[in-house]
Amino acid sequence: MTDLTGRTALVTGASRGIGYAVAAELLSRGASVTITARKPDELTAAAEKLGAGSDPARVLAVPANAGSAESREESVTRTVERFGSLDILVNNTGINPTMGFLMDADLAAVSKTFETNVVAALAYVQLAYRAWMGEHGGAVVNVASVAGLRSTGAIAAYGASKAALLRLTEELAWQLGPAIRVNAVAPAIVKTKFATALYAAGEEKVAAAYPMKRLGEPEDIARAVAFLVSDQAAWITGETLRVDGGILATGTLGSA
Repeated sequence: MTDLTGRTALVTGASRGIGYAVAAELLSRGASVTITARKPDELTAAAEKLGAGSDPARVLAVPANAGSAESREESVTRTVERFGSLDILVNNTGINPTMGFLMDADLAAVSKTFETNVVAALAYVQLAYRAWMGEHGGAVVNVASVAGLRSTGAIAAYGASKAALLRLTEELAWQLGPAIRVNAVAPAIVKTKFATALYAAGEEKVAAAYPMKRLGEPEDIARAVAFLVSDQAAWITGETLRVDGGILATGTLGSA
């Protein structure tokens, strides 16, 4: 296991799903973790569950909407005040309010998608840089999607925003090295509430298109993130790690 003892992580969108799994994985490796989410009740429950499985003193919950500048600043400020550092940032928050044919897309929804999935991620990096990483270094992981690497048709606006996030990852890696490493993970379908619509018609049928013959679990992504923020990945930056059960190797995203 990669040891993250003494380091502090901020994981956005972490009351459930991938974000929660990432927070749990980082805690298990010794880090202190701040988690954010929009719904205070769900966030409090997640923090209590995380604390029960480790040390409650190493868990901080900050209700925050990634689209709010005030929320972003508060989550970063409180993290540094509570733990004394901000060594790891995991931009996990993502939304997908519009699906289908782009010619019918609500442009306000498309704008909101890019604002949350791309602009907010950059804003968090800026805040982390100013608060701690610019002077002390650190590691950033952006949670993207295989939809940012290949067209899906079904989740087109979301995929375009994740493609932008992947390009942002490379630009930040170039600009912030060597002290700050910036990488991304690109999951395929992971069994979360967020992705339910993508496999609701039949999980086995969707999974059959994957070489690994199953859909992803949040823990699959969490372990990849933990590796990328660790010293074992010390010479890796600007990289997108596909955690996709092999679906891209087939030349199609199936129904992803």
